[in-house]
Amino acid sequence: MVVEWKLFADLAEVAGTDRPTVETDAETVGEALSALLEAHPALAERVTDDDGDLRAHVNLLREGEPTSLDAPVGPSDELALFPPVSGG
Repeated sequence: MVVEWKLFADLAEVAGTDRPTVETDAETVGEALSALLEAHPALAERVTDDDGDLRAHVNLLREGEPTSLDAPVGPSDELALFPPVSGG
């Protein structure tokens, strides 16, 4: 299936697009994320730590709601990654 992602701020810049798509057999959000990082390796430095885990400050959404890496993913789901928002 094709999984559609939305990337925000510097993550979109690193990937070269704000709406990357990846072809994958992913059954979970984590597997879909792995497929995205394989297709756009430069993103891995921004969203994962040295152990390969999702950085705490990176927000991961499925259908506009916070989600976990083990949540199921379907072909019509929209996934999104964005860095923390700060202001002042």
